[in-house]
Order: sequence, then structure tokens, then C-alpha cells
Amino acid sequence: MFKRKLLALECSEVDRFDINDEGRFRALVLWLEDQKIRHLKIEDREPLRNLASNEWNKAFQSYLTEINSPHDGSDRKALLDWLLGYAIRLEYGDQVDKYKSATPESFKERKEQQLSKSINPLDNLDFNSPEFKAGITSLAMMLQIPPHSNHLEMLKAICIVIKEKFTQEAIDSAGKTKEKDEHIPLDKTELGFEAGDYIITEAAKILRLLHLRDLRDLQTHINQAIVAVQAITANPKTDSRLGKVGF
Repeated sequence: MFKRKLLALECSEVDRFDINDEGRFRALVLWLEDQKIRHLKIEDREPLRNLASNEWNKAFQSYLTEINSPHDGSDRKALLDWLLGYAIRLEYGDQVDKYKSATPESFKERKEQQLSKSINPLDNLDFNSPEFKAGITSLAMMLQIPPHSNHLEMLKAICIVIKEKFTQEAIDSAGKTKEKDEHIPLDKTELGFEAGDYIITEAAKILRLLHLRDLRDLQTHINQAIVAVQAITANPKTDSRLGKVGF
């Protein structure tokens, strides 16, 4: 019963959505607020974003009060129908001229153009749209990455964190027993000189520690390379036909 409204909102969960699935229901509510309704500030959406929390329903009731919903959630079908209609009304209000000129023919043509585009979804992203910026900010908050005025810089930081922490190699390594990391208090780190300003001095200490970490990683790779070379040279292949040792 919600398919036409979900299609109108260009929701990707049209064929998979099930109102009786609590997880999908919560995810749809969050998607509507993040992408279409946008009533709350991004930081105030955190209770809704915690989909597995036992406090989610309480946060949802508070959200319904915020947006003046005529439904309290006892009838989820009526509530969701209203939420979808509300989102469509806001979407139309944001793009009146676009929808005034819409016809069945133009809709069909737009669909054909979308199908003809690259199958890579990244090619179709608008990196400066409010939705994209909101998504980047939300993802940065989840990964505990400090905010930045340039959302593309935040995206770079997100990529670095994902590359370092969420690759298969990093996940496999995390499951193994590792030596306890040695934490060095910043206030006990010697810089070797005074920068003349407390903030600059602290920043210089951080840069020095990062540099030392990079040097340590480089030394580890060098040691691994030396071991690999020694393993080869210690057991050379012999070709008796040539009367020589080596490759």
C-alpha cells in the first residue's frame, strides 16, 4: 500500500520494505528524516540513528511530537502513510517548478535516462547536494571524526579511517592477539624546542608522534624485506647443467 509513495520519493527499499519488519521500519523513518523531511538538526537525529537501541521508540514518539504528527504510533500503517505523504509534500514544496512541468512522457523519459547512465552509482552522485553533505556529516559522527567546514575533506578523512580500520586485513588483525599498545601521554612528550605558543607546541608534539609512528612502520617493512631477501639468498636454486649456482 506504500509502493507508489515510496516510488515518488525514489526510495531504494520499495521492493524490500515490510512494515512488520521493525528494523526496516526504523531505517525508513531515519531515511525520511535524513533525506526528505530534515526537521531536526543533524546532531539531534542521533537517537533516531541508534536503530538497535531500546530507547528508539521513545525517541520516535518525541520526533512525532516535534513534527506535529496527528498519529501517535498505535496504528503504524496510518502513521507511515502520513509520514510518506508529509515527506512528499515537503519534497514538492522544495521543487515546485520541477513537478509542475512533470508529465507521464517526461517521467518516462527521465527513467530511460537514468537507466542509460553508468551502472556505477558514484557517477550519479551530486557531491554538493544537501543530502550528500548530511550523509557525510552523519557518517563522520558515527566514526567519531571531528567536523570540518569542507564536507569533501571530511569524506577524505572517512576514507582513511575505513581503509585503516575496516579492510579485511585490518578486521583479521583485530581478531588476533596483539601486544598492548604503548600509550604515550602528550604532556610527557618532549618536543625538543619551544614553539612560543601552547597550542602550536601541542600540535607539534602530535605531528612528531605521528612521524615517529610512520618511521616505525617503515622500519617494520624494511625488516620484512630483509628477511624475505635473506630467505631467497640462503637457499639459491642450482642448475647443474650450467655448472653454476644461482638464478
